[in-house]
Amino acid sequence: MRHFLAITLCFAATSVLADHELDSRDLSNGQSLYAEHCAACHGANLEGQPDWRTPDENGVLPAPPHDQTGHTWHHDNQLLFEYTKLGGEAALSARGVTGFASGMPGFGETLTDEEIWDILAYIRSTWPERVQDIQAARNPPHE
Repeated sequence: MRHFLAITLCFAATSVLADHELDSRDLSNGQSLYAEHCAACHGANLEGQPDWRTPDENGVLPAPPHDQTGHTWHHDNQLLFEYTKLGGEAALSARGVTGFASGMPGFGETLTDEEIWDILAYIRSTWPERVQDIQAARNPPHE
């Protein structure tokens, strides 16, 4: 009985910290899709565009890095998914944020949901474990 409880507690703790949507994804597919659809703006090495924190004359920020130096890992999985599928302005508008100028287009007509999740999982896989853990904690627990 003690072993069963220990195993159950370990499973429960793991499921609370899991990334759910990013678990068990095809990282190779995500890497290929990233190279095809994302690298032109976000960089082949996830480095982003120069001066990504400085808006252009229209108030649009350059594409940020997706490596650990950027802010991608500051967001939960669902926002990252919506941002990719709908585009920056539409995703934030759906969450009640208005007046944000984003250059990020929506890829919902180009990529399937599964492909978007593969890309996000690939990006996450490049972060150090500490950063992955911080980002994982930003996700609501799955029931």
